Amino acid sequence: MGISDFIFLEKKALELGAVEAKVIPANDVVVEDRVVLKCKTGCDDYGSKLCCPPYAPSVDEFRKMLKDYHYALFMKFRSESKTDDDVSQNLLRYLYDPEISSELKEKAQKFYADWSEDAKRILLAVLKLEQTAFNSGYPFAVGFMAGSCILCPKCNMSTKVCTHPTMMRFPEHAVGINMIKTAEKAGSSVKFPIKGRPEPTGLLLID
Repeated sequence: MGISDFIFLEKKALELGAVEAKVIPANDVVVEDRVVLKCKTGCDDYGSKLCCPPYAPSVDEFRKMLKDYHYALFMKFRSESKTDDDVSQNLLRYLYDPEISSELKEKAQKFYADWSEDAKRILLAVLKLEQTAFNSGYPFAVGFMAGSCILCPKCNMSTKVCTHPTMMRFPEHAVGINMIKTAEKAGSSVKFPIKGRPEPTGLLLID
């Protein structure tokens, strides 16, 4: 079994809307402890969604799991959402700061709503790829998303039982994946801050 055996997944990813798709060795997936600091210090979803820390597998747990995989499919998509650089670079502040003007708040809300619709589209593509790999003899294939789950308006934290357990997937960064370095390993790039349209990534572990 080699990378060439998974060309069919690269082609399927492109059919499903990815603009880039490349199978890489699983040990090219870069995992770092520091990545989850961005969850703990810079994300309002921390502790409020079952896909996010502290409910996601820890970095150490994921690092051990990753060793059981041989290949990964790196994907890049292009979002249909678009806003000016000022809004994209200050999104959380413009969404939640009470002192922000209504005009800026509305722009941020529109961008976030558009991005959420895109995220659902990309999630469905990743799930379809996971199913394709499963049906092709790779039962432990599992996908990861850029960004936290957007399936429900509010996560079911009262019972801590996911409403969509067959569809929810962990964000890449929630388990410590450094997608900037992983993209480089795949001959691609992830650029920050966002310029124009976001280019979210996806990852499929294959074995």
